[in-house]
Amino acid sequence: MVSGSQILQWRPMKVSDLASVSAMANIIHTDFFEADAVYQERLQLYPDGCHVLQDGDGKLIGYALTHPWLLYTMPALNSLLDQLPSEPTTYYLHDIALLPQSRGTGAAREIVSILADHAQRSRFATMSLIAVNGSTGFWQKQGFEPDDRPELETKLRTYSDDARFMVRYLG
Repeated sequence: MVSGSQILQWRPMKVSDLASVSAMANIIHTDFFEADAVYQERLQLYPDGCHVLQDGDGKLIGYALTHPWLLYTMPALNSLLDQLPSEPTTYYLHDIALLPQSRGTGAAREIVSILADHAQRSRFATMSLIAVNGSTGFWQKQGFEPDDRPELETKLRTYSDDARFMVRYLG
């Protein structure tokens, strides 16, 4: 992907990327702190769902953390999973985060496409996520729809007042 004169590329996350991922998270998600152990565990449990965005100079400017999970549930913020479900029912997008210089480049759209292809190849019927920071419109453009279930409201409020559970059905 080319942005201006920059070449941006999504690639698999490596252990050596974790310090940069944590640093980006501290800049991007000031209201959603997660300990380094959360990023380490996601990479350990499901490396196929962890990606980083690098610019033409090799600097990391975004990341994505995803994994198999259970539909209509969501991990608590800043919590370890211990293990993935033995019979997952959705492909969960835990976090897609971009530094300001990578926004508006199509990088978010590209990683969602990459993740959807992976989810389909892995035979998931759905992808799910929690939209925060007014991002519901972006996610709707990516094929996700809000799924407002009263039983999720209490958990969603632990994320933010505007948090919405969203699902994308894969065909």
